[in-house]
Amino acid sequence: MFTVESLLADESLELRVLVPGPPGALEEPVSWVHNTELPDPSRYVRRRELVLTNGLWDDQIEAAGFVANVQRAQAAGIVFGLRPERPATPGELVAACRDAGVPLLEISAAVPFTALSEAVATRYAEERQGALVGMVRRGDALATAISRGAGASGVLRVLRRDHELPLAVIDRMGRLLASAGVELDAGQLHTVAAGLTRRPPPLELDLGGAGRAALFLVGAVGDVDAALICLRPVRELTRVEQDALDQAARFLSLEVARQQAVQAIELRFSSELLEMVLSGGSRAAEVPGRLRAFGVDPDGALAVWTVAFRGPEATLPGLAEVVGEFFLSSGVPVVVAAGSQDVVAVLSWRHGESESAPLAERLVAAVAERFPGRHPVLGLGGVVQGPAGLREPLVRSRESCRALRRGGDGPAVRSYAELGTHRLLLGTQDADTLRTLADGVLAPIRRHDSGRGGELEATLRAFLDNDGHWQVTAAALRVHVNTLRNRLAKITELTGRDAARTADRVDFFLALQAADMA
Repeated sequence: MFTVESLLADESLELRVLVPGPPGALEEPVSWVHNTELPDPSRYVRRRELVLTNGLWDDQIEAAGFVANVQRAQAAGIVFGLRPERPATPGELVAACRDAGVPLLEISAAVPFTALSEAVATRYAEERQGALVGMVRRGDALATAISRGAGASGVLRVLRRDHELPLAVIDRMGRLLASAGVELDAGQLHTVAAGLTRRPPPLELDLGGAGRAALFLVGAVGDVDAALICLRPVRELTRVEQDALDQAARFLSLEVARQQAVQAIELRFSSELLEMVLSGGSRAAEVPGRLRAFGVDPDGALAVWTVAFRGPEATLPGLAEVVGEFFLSSGVPVVVAAGSQDVVAVLSWRHGESESAPLAERLVAAVAERFPGRHPVLGLGGVVQGPAGLREPLVRSRESCRALRRGGDGPAVRSYAELGTHRLLLGTQDADTLRTLADGVLAPIRRHDSGRGGELEATLRAFLDNDGHWQVTAAALRVHVNTLRNRLAKITELTGRDAARTADRVDFFLALQAADMA
């Protein structure tokens, strides 16, 4: 925007500085000019306006009072217009402005205020025209950068041609997509990611040692996917800079939409790979080609790992991307497929099977860091040679992960062989078979519980979990041991199986496990 200094440079206005005000005051932007003779114009003068006056208020208020009112409005300064009958600026006005630190100029009696207003209007129009031209030019450059695949880094390069601002682009997972003139640590990236999850997201964030940052939201199809951040508070950004940042954020939305489209295609492509492995038959012949498309050698050793979270939400948006990034940074070729209950990775594995656990632990730690408060688990399915044998490690990996999700505070990484023989048996069955097994044993118990509000199934689970110890189970359920005996007797009556007999206890145990897995 134009300044008092730029108006002084126009000799046709015949302006002269009487009080320069605080250091740099004449170089501050001026929003407009306001002509007034009111003794108190503060209700009408906007911030950073230049007040024009002939001093006709002097019979109603002293100069110090008028200056105080102008200062209260946060005006840019005062221009006193000389007249033939008043050829000099009043000394008391000069003194009041000096005492208050308000810039004071005088304009020749030969120059009307309208000339100053016209000069300001001309400069304002030129600035707006320049800003519009700059926006169009920058828009062309941004469109070119996006179309040529320059990505977020290309957008920042275009933006910094006109504005030397410290910038970064951070997505909702806390990943640094691009930066220019700024370095951010993991904590600051997490702060931005956490801010983007709030509704509505903040316009500013405190990034600790980096200071306050202005956020310009980047989204595709209405969702907030990332933010263009400037390590300056909004109040320190000019209107032109804010417009430029907002424009760049809109172009970044196009880049985000493009990336999402590519990711959607890749995820669908990788999900189809799992279907081919599981279905077998003619589709199995397509598996080697799919693996090669992701850089995985189908003729070498292959491992299958499955990742999910403990708790009701097995997966979250971005989990597949984090898993893929981990393997990419580790130099391991991989296909990552996101499902509704887990994320599966099929990877080239050039090491022994015993060496899987250390890398798997690192992957779990990396996921936990990107999803604070969540507890990731990872099931190892084993290693096979070539794609023909992938079905078994895929099933094992997913079952291992499913078991770990239900394991409370247990280990975060386990192989299928570490889960127990009964899981090896049940894991080879399909969902329909598991449901048939569970229903065949548990259906009478569940009908009884649902019709009478009973707790027979919970009692049976507790009895088996406590290895058939009556007193321990009764204490865990907070019931008398006779109540426990009565409940187990009812279970025997309903099912024809006695939980005190080993064979029947095995049936109950397998049925309950099958119900959890189905």
